[in-house]
Parts: sequence; C-alpha cells; structure tokens
Amino acid sequence: MNLDPTQRFSSRVEDYALYRPSYPGGVAGLLARECGLTASSRIADIGSGTGLLARLFLDFGCEVWGVEPNREMRRSGERLLMDRDRFHSVDGCAEATTLPGRSVDFVTAGQAFHWFDPERARAEFRRILRPAGWVVLVWNERLRVPGFMTGYEDLVARYGPEHSRVEAHELTRFFGGAERRLEKLPNQQQFDLEGLRGRFLSSSYAPTPGTPGYGPLIEELGCLFSEHQVDGRVTLLYETEVYFGTLRD
Repeated sequence: MNLDPTQRFSSRVEDYALYRPSYPGGVAGLLARECGLTASSRIADIGSGTGLLARLFLDFGCEVWGVEPNREMRRSGERLLMDRDRFHSVDGCAEATTLPGRSVDFVTAGQAFHWFDPERARAEFRRILRPAGWVVLVWNERLRVPGFMTGYEDLVARYGPEHSRVEAHELTRFFGGAERRLEKLPNQQQFDLEGLRGRFLSSSYAPTPGTPGYGPLIEELGCLFSEHQVDGRVTLLYETEVYFGTLRD
C-alpha cells in the first residue's frame, strides 16, 4: 500500500468516482444561512479529488478552484466538471495551494482534512482567505446501526486497520480561538453487489487485488450482501458532518 497520501488513491480513482457518496444539497443552504454563502462566493476546494464537493458549490452558482495533488484524481474531477466554466482545476495541495493571497471567501474540504498537515494547512488557508472568510470541513460518516451497517463496519475494522477519523480536539486546535460549529445532515446510498464492492474498494485502507486480504474480503462482502439485500440492493446510511468556522490566532 502506498503510504504517500497524495498518491495512495491513484489505483482507486475509478471506484472512487463511481461509488463514493455525494453531499446533500442542504450543505449549501446551511452555509448560505450561517456563513453568507452566495452565488458570487469564491471557493477553494482543497483535496477536491473527483469533484464531488466542488460540484455542489458549482450547482449553487459559485466559482470554484479545485486544488488536488493527485494527478489521476484531479483528471477525474476535470472530466466530471469539464462543462463548468466556473470550475478551475489546480495542481496543488493544502499546504501549498498556489492560489493568490486573499483570493477566496471559503476554503472547503470534503473527506480530505485528515490527509493535511494541520499547522501548515492552517497557515495556507489564512493566507488565501479574504478577511472574515470561512473554512468548511465536511465528512460523510457512516452510521453504525444494527443490521447491515454493523456488519459493514465490522468488515472495515478487520480489513481496514488504518481507518480512522479526526478527533474533536484536533479540530479545536486547527480552528484556534475562533468558534467553530457542527451541523449534521442525513445522507445515504443504495448499492447492488457490484456497487457495494466498489464502495469498499474505493477506500484507501481496502486490500487490493493480489494482496492476502482481498479474496476473503470479497467473499465476506458477498455474504453480507446476501443476508441483508432487499430487492437486490443494500443501503449505506451516513450522517454528513459539516464543521464551519473562521481562523484566528
């Protein structure tokens, strides 16, 4: 497994683009109410990947700079958003976006903050944000509820030992003395068996073909699907967590 966070998704781009969850449209409405997001807002979407979060802001009318260090992921996002003239693809990273100082109203990151160097990223975000600009960190967090979701999380625990989530104290330190808020929105995906496999394999911690855990994982996913499918589909349940705040000393 490639341990370089800017490279480890290179072999998973197709599954990521096809099977990762998008974000609820309510995210934009929330930010409009609480942070003054408008169609004229300029967004730097950091770790933009295949363009899932960028697309949400483009649909709202914003101009978006998608900053992505992984070439394969960046090209996937470019293909998805090629018809959006307000989207700009940028070869950069959280710690060095290449964007001009005080050029954006919002810095966003969907499912990506845990790959950043928090101190260096914080300094870079402060540099590119306009005064009173906002940072928005978004995750689709799977819900552990009895039944299929518990079985899925058990597979993650066994086959994805690297899986982790950002702790609250890390976010508190990142936002510094500024107030940050958290809102949660419901989200879900439905999959057939092929989609369920693709969803699991899109994760950076999943075993890849030819590695010892791959065969057993695929077998167990099939068993889990057979046990819980309804009309040939299963449902992954999420809570979309939206952290938003300003950056101050």
